[in-house]
Amino acid sequence: MALMGMYDAIKNFAEQFAYQPVIENRRYFRSIRKYIVAGMGGSNLAAGLIKIWNPYLDVVLHRDYELPVLAEKELRNAFVIAISYSGNTEETISSFNQAMEKKLPLAAVATGGTLLELARRHKVPYIQLPDIHIQPRMALGFSAKALLAFMNQKNGLEEIDELADALKPVAYELAGKKLAQRLIHKIPVIYASAANEALAYIWKIKLNETGKIPAFYNVVPELNHNEMTGFDVRSSTKSLSSNFYFIFLKEGDDHPKILKRMKVLGRLYKRRGLPAETVKLRDHTKFYKIFSTTLLADWTAYYLAREYGVDPEHVPMVEEFKRLIT
Repeated sequence: MALMGMYDAIKNFAEQFAYQPVIENRRYFRSIRKYIVAGMGGSNLAAGLIKIWNPYLDVVLHRDYELPVLAEKELRNAFVIAISYSGNTEETISSFNQAMEKKLPLAAVATGGTLLELARRHKVPYIQLPDIHIQPRMALGFSAKALLAFMNQKNGLEEIDELADALKPVAYELAGKKLAQRLIHKIPVIYASAANEALAYIWKIKLNETGKIPAFYNVVPELNHNEMTGFDVRSSTKSLSSNFYFIFLKEGDDHPKILKRMKVLGRLYKRRGLPAETVKLRDHTKFYKIFSTTLLADWTAYYLAREYGVDPEHVPMVEEFKRLIT
């Protein structure tokens, strides 16, 4: 049943782009040009994708308790968006409460829970996401549209609306299934340009949570100054390196020197007996490129979960951890 639930969540993903977010308590809402998006895990993935869509947006991603350490003047000129799919994430509630204490411009995004209760009680603008019983990492469409609404990005909302019809999740299923086959008994390492770091991070998260496997990511060019030397295979370290599989996320818009670095690094790894391949971001609108790539990650992780006989939907270790820290 869990397998079918996750399958449907991926297959029907594009339907999320037909959702039209409604800002409640709108009369208390005022748009500001700097945003702090406070959230954890799958609830705070969409903000990174929005930064890829428009790198000129001043967005700070905060994945911690309270608020980021910023100069008081900078904090005062920021709009805090607390986002938690369940509405019960303690770190996000902590951020919301501190923003309330400091009387900062504030909004909330959730399906329900404590976060929306607080927003209603304190007359804070909020968007209630549809609760269709999926995991937060699978609600990227809902989350992205809610954030775009609070950021007053009308062009972004128009572009992303088109994906409800244009994006066909099943078109990426076979490629994901084949990639999963190549990844069996391997530890994926996802590489991207710094501009597309959020995509590499999401691939890692999908493989961790859905596939239940270790996975890691890094960005070019920084990794050329350190990480790659860890894979300069010698006879004494071959047993350590042999389990890794490298995936390069390449976009035509990446800096030419970044593309060259990826190409050369892939060759160096292959010479050392390390498997590496390229996933090319499709030429289309920016949001189409972004979400078609995350869909490939979804299908890959889903079919890896099936291969390993694990539940691709739920995250029991996370729930166990939460119980132990309460």
